[in-house]
Amino acid sequence: MILPIVKYGNPVLRKKGARIESVTPEIKQLIADMFETMEANHGVGLAAQQVGHALQLTVVDVREVKDRPSTLELKGKPADVADIMPLVLINPEVTPAGEPATGGEGCLSFPEIFAEITRPESVDVKALNEKGKVIEFRCGGLLARAVQHETDHLNGILFIDRMERKTKEEFRDELDALQAATKAELKKR
Repeated sequence: MILPIVKYGNPVLRKKGARIESVTPEIKQLIADMFETMEANHGVGLAAQQVGHALQLTVVDVREVKDRPSTLELKGKPADVADIMPLVLINPEVTPAGEPATGGEGCLSFPEIFAEITRPESVDVKALNEKGKVIEFRCGGLLARAVQHETDHLNGILFIDRMERKTKEEFRDELDALQAATKAELKKR
């Protein structure tokens, strides 16, 4: 089922997600719904907060993006990114493994807002997958950017928090309007 995307201004986006202790049928259904929602909205990643659930759960799939390459290492050896896609990360731990790199980012919770964000170019990731099994890998490029962006969501951090002050000021009117519209919508409920 395609779920509504939570927009900037909804308090759930600022909530740190609760750890998931077991992969229940409800969690499996949420994962399936999140993938369907992400694909319907042409995203490469989606965090549980973005569909109204403050949980340590995100889904990622970068296979469709051809102009921004990703790298993957499994057990220290290069691997094909497609081998782990689509990717489910439960309770992820992300550790910087590369130098800072700046690249473009957008967010489904911030329609039409894109900015250059600086993050480590590669990261080490440890998480549980949809079967509750531990997965570990190092990734770079777009996959590393997407994993960091989504993991930030799980901790209540938004990509606007990573923008340079000047960039954020350039988007001030759009951000204020989006936040006001979201809050007005929430009041109607």
